[in-house]
Amino acid sequence: KDPIQVMKTAVENVKPLLELKSRRIGGANYQIPVEVNPDRRLSLAARWIIINARARKEKKTFERLAQELLAASANQGGAIKKKEDIHKMAEANKAFAHYRW
Repeated sequence: KDPIQVMKTAVENVKPLLELKSRRIGGANYQIPVEVNPDRRLSLAARWIIINARARKEKKTFERLAQELLAASANQGGAIKKKEDIHKMAEANKAFAHYRW
């Protein structure tokens, strides 16, 4: 496969659609799901890929990053899990979406 295409696919797969922002309302903190703008989507995806590449077991940095990119392009790995966790929490808290500002 073309390495550039694998990287693009990996980043596209990791980009989150929603994120949670804390908002204090009436003495309680609510996690409110909000849409992520395109620039932030890209930076979050890159950050998650790098963080999860650093946490991998391979000895060399380029191997860790390559394996994380390959995993993300196949919809697997730590970065994809992070995105899915965020989306699950946003789904669980969608009742608070009307508090968006």
